Amino acid sequence: MTAAKKIGLVFIEGFADWEFGLLSASAVEWFGAKAFSLTPDGKPVKSMSGFSLTPDRSADPAENMDLDAVAVIGSDNWAGKNPPDVATLLHSVRQRGGVVGGICAGTLALARAGLFARASHTSNGRDWILGHEPGYAGSANYQDVPHAVADGIIVSAPGSAPGTFALEFLRVVYPDKEAQFAEMRALFGREYAAAS
Repeated sequence: MTAAKKIGLVFIEGFADWEFGLLSASAVEWFGAKAFSLTPDGKPVKSMSGFSLTPDRSADPAENMDLDAVAVIGSDNWAGKNPPDVATLLHSVRQRGGVVGGICAGTLALARAGLFARASHTSNGRDWILGHEPGYAGSANYQDVPHAVADGIIVSAPGSAPGTFALEFLRVVYPDKEAQFAEMRALFGREYAAAS
C-alpha cells in the first residue's frame, strides 16, 4: 500500500480564509493525503476574519523533512515591511522533488526564494508582484492569467483562483489521477455554469 502524501500549508497572521479550504479538504477527502498546518515560528495565527489557527508544526525544515508538498497561503503581511522568510523550507521541499506552491501574496515568498527564476508563474497581476518585488528572478516568466499556473513542480495562483490552485497543485502532486481531476474540474465548473 502506498503511503499517504504529506502536504504542508504555511499560514501567517492575517491569512486569507478562502484560499486553502478547497486544497486541504480535497487533498484529504479525495486523495487520502495528510495535511499539516505550519506557521513560521509554530505559534498560533489569526485569519483575516479573525479565526484562530493553532499550527501542527513550525516552518523549520528539520521539522518537515517528510513533506511531499508545501503551499504558501496568502496574507497581506507577505507584502508588509518585515515578512517571514520561509525560503529554506521551500527549497528543502523542492530539492526533494516535492511540489511548492503559492497563492495570492503567498507568491511573494516563492519570488523571494528565487523559485520563479525558471518557472512560468502568476500572481495578483504583473504590476502588483513587481511593485512588491521589483526585478525578482524570473519576472519575465510571469503569465498574466486569472487562473493557477503549474510549471514542473512550481504552482502559483492569484488570490481570486482558489479552485484552480487546488486543482493544479493536486494534479502535480498526483500526476496519475487525471480522471479524478477531470471529475473535480467538472464539479467545480457546474457551480458557475448553473449560476450564470
